[in-house]
Amino acid sequence: MTTTFDRDRVISRLDALVSTETPTGDRDGMAEAHRLVRSWLDPLLGDGEPVVVDGVTHLLWRGGDAPRVLLLGHLDTVWPLGTIRERPFTIDGDRITGPGTFDMKAGVVIMAEALRSVVDTGDVAVLLTSDEEIGSLTSRALLEREAARAGAVLVLEPSLDGAVKIARRGGSIYRLEVHGRAAHAGLEPELGRSALAELAHQVLALPRLADDRLGTTVSPTVAHAGTVTNAIPDRAEMQIDVRAWTMGELERVHAAFSSLPTHTPDVRVDVSGGINRPPMEDATSRDLLALARAVAERLGHGPVEAVSVGGASDGNFTAAIGAATLDGLGPRGGGAHAIDEWVSLASIEERIALITGIIDGIGGSAGTGPA
Repeated sequence: MTTTFDRDRVISRLDALVSTETPTGDRDGMAEAHRLVRSWLDPLLGDGEPVVVDGVTHLLWRGGDAPRVLLLGHLDTVWPLGTIRERPFTIDGDRITGPGTFDMKAGVVIMAEALRSVVDTGDVAVLLTSDEEIGSLTSRALLEREAARAGAVLVLEPSLDGAVKIARRGGSIYRLEVHGRAAHAGLEPELGRSALAELAHQVLALPRLADDRLGTTVSPTVAHAGTVTNAIPDRAEMQIDVRAWTMGELERVHAAFSSLPTHTPDVRVDVSGGINRPPMEDATSRDLLALARAVAERLGHGPVEAVSVGGASDGNFTAAIGAATLDGLGPRGGGAHAIDEWVSLASIEERIALITGIIDGIGGSAGTGPA
């Protein structure tokens, strides 16, 4: 295994990708990002295939009939258009900042650079999705299909201070709508049935479904109610985020959401949504983690640490169908979804070499790794 780190090319590619804004749902930005990434990967893997699902385009390199590994990432970010003008791509020593650098455009650049040094890319598949940040609603079936075809899955999501991620909590997403009755707040408020008051009860009640001992969380996150100051609101809504380490806990909370009690007379509560991502269990990462550690030792890197984290990724889906999955293979950094998002340039170099070695090791081309 021989890798060469071209610092200028890496910086140029990351600058170009970060400066191409790709908020989830922005078709023009995503199309430009696809053109950019294809200019890197098509010469190595053949022509990428746009896969359109419900109007959303994802980008796939199939890796033949039976790929030995699937490299997985996403191109969408949480940042709205115009953010790059406020926080442009910037380098300060080892620290690179800009919207989407850490989550997860540096991971995509690492993927592209590693593939330049892989011994045989003929059976390497790559999937870059466009809706991960909103739950992979259109890409889930595609993810599961391609993971089932592959011998292993490497997820280039960010690391946790260099540690790879071997387990993740699963998650559910719910939307709660409250329907009351409007009335004039000054003339006859007693005729109204406040959807906002019911929503307030639900905001306080729902977190009681959590279980601290088991690591299950139930978090109301976004809420809206009312239209004008002098009217009793007849409609309110909120979104709720649920996380758990086991499917049993997700199912327990889901059952509770299916029969929520109300606290305000003559008010109706409707719930939609459900389990979005199953938990990622550490057993699916065991062999790939051993391979990663062996490669790091050969390279003279420090030991590869492993962690379990609360956040979900597309690795949850691939692990749940039984595909060997190692997540968090992106760079060191921090501030995902925050204005201080950053990555370490030195860690990008380390990860390129590590990913190259893992890909070469999978299937035995380096004498180790899962078949």
